[in-house]
Amino acid sequence: MRRRLAVVATVPLVFAVAACGTATKQTAASPSASGSVAAANGPAANVKDIKVSGVVGKKPTVTFPVGHPAVTSSALTITEGTGEAAVEGDTLTANVTVYNWDGKTNPSPGSDYDQGHSEFVTVKKGQLPAALYDGLLGAKPGARVLAVVAKDNLTPEQLASAKQSGTDFENTSQVLVIDVMAAAPKAAHGAAADPGIKGVTLVNPGNDTAPKLTTKTSEKPPKDLVVKTVIKGEGAQVKADQTVLAHYTGKIWGSDKQFDSSWDRGAPSSFALSQVVKGWSQGLTGVPIGSRVVISIPPELGYGKEGNAQGGIKGTDTLVFVVDVLAAT
Repeated sequence: MRRRLAVVATVPLVFAVAACGTATKQTAASPSASGSVAAANGPAANVKDIKVSGVVGKKPTVTFPVGHPAVTSSALTITEGTGEAAVEGDTLTANVTVYNWDGKTNPSPGSDYDQGHSEFVTVKKGQLPAALYDGLLGAKPGARVLAVVAKDNLTPEQLASAKQSGTDFENTSQVLVIDVMAAAPKAAHGAAADPGIKGVTLVNPGNDTAPKLTTKTSEKPPKDLVVKTVIKGEGAQVKADQTVLAHYTGKIWGSDKQFDSSWDRGAPSSFALSQVVKGWSQGLTGVPIGSRVVISIPPELGYGKEGNAQGGIKGTDTLVFVVDVLAAT
């Protein structure tokens, strides 16, 4: 649940760098650590000549060939994983390492390994650059994928934004090494209990179908934060400093007015618990991954007296959410 509306999403490397064409602070690659210095002369290099070494789960070592960067986007599977192959709409937990391939110093905007946590990547056509999408579609947990994103995969707006931020795709391509650590479920699975909140009803269809929350009632809302477990997951408990991947629907107590739903958008959302309203950060901390919970949030732990005009939420409204906690990093 965003302070603005539902979720304040963190900006993962795979989107901040590849999809938007922007980058964080750059550091030059070195042959002994994360890359090699290539000369800016000679013909355009082939992506197949990029050498990626190391094991999945640890920061890769990348050696670039001599020559100009490849001008055509492409993707290669370096290491095959095991298990179910990713399909359209799947969300993967991944460790991403990025380079700006300029044929000179090949600087690295960053790596999830350096940041100490993974990120969530949704395999959705049109949301990812085409080469990255093609590389991740069909990827299995434990896979390592190499993707080169060149100017042919970016829109004029993205190219202009990248140039303004210091990355000129006329002379640079971006290289991503993606370690697929796991695939998130699409919903919480298991035997479902009644949330036991008078005035709130919940239908749990099962499988990967969205639960149906109803808050049309004349009952008075609880004065305090209420968190009820509907399906108890078997994963680790969510920590207050983690980023959570969740499917959710939010409604206003009494009116049954829905103001937000990740289910309607067709993909779960990720957010840092430190960046959401107190009702969510307090309510989801300690919840086992894989759980479905119903949360009733009083105004003071939601948007407060000012409410949220964008969502049609008044300062006196109690908010009710059904949340599937799918993963956390």
